[in-house]
Amino acid sequence: MDKLKMHTPNLADENYRKLAELFPNAVTETIDENGKVVRAIDADVLRQETATHVVEGRQERYQFTWPDKRKAILTANAPISKTLRPCPEESVGRDGTPGGFDSENLYIEGDNLEVLKLLQETYLGKIKMIYIDPPYNTGNDFVYEDDFAEDVGEYLANSGQYDEAGNRLVQNTESNGRFHTDWLNMMYPRLKVAKNLLSNDGVIFISIDDNEVSNLLKICDEVFGKSNFITDIIWEKRYTRNNDAKLMSTVVDHILCYRKSAERVVLREPRTDKQNSTYSNPDNDPRGVWTSVLFTSQRTKEERPNLSYPIRNPITGQVVEHPTNAWKYSRAEYERLEKENRLYWGKDGGNSYPRIKRFLSELDDGVVPINLWYYKDTATLDEGTKMVDALLGKDIFDYPKPIQIIERMLNMMGQEDIYVLDFFSGSATTAHAVMQLNAEDGGHRKFIMVQLPEETDEKSEAYKAGYENICEIGKERIRRAGAKIKADSPLTTQGLDVGFRVLKCDESNMKPVYYTPAETEQGQMDLLADNIKEDRSPEDLLFQVMLDMGVELSSSIEVTEIAGKKVFDVGHNFLLACFDRDVTEETITEIAKRRPTYFAMRDSSMANDTVAANFEQIFRTYSPDTVRRVL
Repeated sequence: MDKLKMHTPNLADENYRKLAELFPNAVTETIDENGKVVRAIDADVLRQETATHVVEGRQERYQFTWPDKRKAILTANAPISKTLRPCPEESVGRDGTPGGFDSENLYIEGDNLEVLKLLQETYLGKIKMIYIDPPYNTGNDFVYEDDFAEDVGEYLANSGQYDEAGNRLVQNTESNGRFHTDWLNMMYPRLKVAKNLLSNDGVIFISIDDNEVSNLLKICDEVFGKSNFITDIIWEKRYTRNNDAKLMSTVVDHILCYRKSAERVVLREPRTDKQNSTYSNPDNDPRGVWTSVLFTSQRTKEERPNLSYPIRNPITGQVVEHPTNAWKYSRAEYERLEKENRLYWGKDGGNSYPRIKRFLSELDDGVVPINLWYYKDTATLDEGTKMVDALLGKDIFDYPKPIQIIERMLNMMGQEDIYVLDFFSGSATTAHAVMQLNAEDGGHRKFIMVQLPEETDEKSEAYKAGYENICEIGKERIRRAGAKIKADSPLTTQGLDVGFRVLKCDESNMKPVYYTPAETEQGQMDLLADNIKEDRSPEDLLFQVMLDMGVELSSSIEVTEIAGKKVFDVGHNFLLACFDRDVTEETITEIAKRRPTYFAMRDSSMANDTVAANFEQIFRTYSPDTVRRVL
């Protein structure tokens, strides 16, 4: 029975392992500046294996860099020993019941870099869509202040990475000499970790304005690959100019769009009534309404001589051939189209060249999106503000995005059963949009919101209304939006999930000795008797086990009793976990007989040495394939 590691993976180790698998002969060892033997990669061997030039040292190369970039990369890769603790009292059941904990949606409070790392085991490659609306770095924004001075060991022992005043965010003013640097150091590691969560056909959308769009493009090109850039969507966020602007009034924002990989990504938008109105049926074709497209190619005869041939107008009998251009299709394809009555020569055959029929019934996959979004087709910032004001009260949250732009992104993804992640969730616009669209089309999208509990200003309307931090605003918006959606359509939203499970990022449930047992002195051996912190509940332990084992945090959780002990059944026998003390052979045997995929328990929970000695034999007898872990 193996011990749970109870910390996030070291991505540098993972990258090293992958490189070693590809080029084992490039793996070597060397001595660092402290005289310690360390692992290394032989650049000369890599150069030979890849038959390319390896750039080293100060040699000129094309790159985008800034102060502390190397440390930002290390920060993205470094593991942390944190956990997510469930908070049922702040959660909402899928039917809207306060305190319910059966929703498949998640609201996670904490530093988003730490949370993203914690989600890696469970949601690696599972997120279909990410949308974020990060600080725009206008000179008045706050950015995360990551501590780049820590090594991996300190990361594991770190209890929060807050400054001496307990602050996690610092204001990034234009007078700061590191104005762009601090913003890039905040964004880079978060995007790097977020990429791992995207599915191979997943897409990330990032809202930004002119202040940092050029820098954001460069770091996204590096993180996702320039070949995975899809487009820069221009969104008309307001339709009136600001006459107080110094030089020019800005009425648009950017939404950068990148895919995870070169795997085929299909983006389509639903067809509108206006688009469908261009289809008709002038020849009473039994296949229904249609429109026509060119049969003539834009390529010349010289460019495509094999696509240049004479064709006959079946109505007039005239044989025609385009004087300069080739056709789009081969002769064989032309003959097939003619046989299927897909060529249209105009009324009474009056067209000089044929056109191809495109039937509306064959276009149910929607239309190709465009990257210019007018306010009339989505909404404006003012409309986003009015919606939040109507739900929560006036001036509770500044400049929330309208749900319509998020809905438009969601509609593009072409799947109804997907995970949607927003790790700068703010007022939870993304969660609102997911619930609204699910209500409209019967979809089963699930949201994961991540937000740092940034305190509200004591002079703000939000604080006066009782919201002490941004998370309180976001959670209350989801509660009220869900209730309104169900109230507006009570007959069609009975099964709609308008709830969310609240999880809070916190220190590990395990005492430091769990991670560094070799450093424990003889006089401290009594600490090993129980390596779990005294203030942690079985539910706290369960969620850290779920994180470690990669079990989805939205899985069903049932509590049952087996031989007098409390046992958690996660995902209908996928994971069984028991954290009670004095667990007997009877309990172990009954659990093994249920043949779960995973089983977890406390290392110190077994009633006596006999139980410990027989544990493995019991599972080998009744459920040898069950993966057993202890903490």
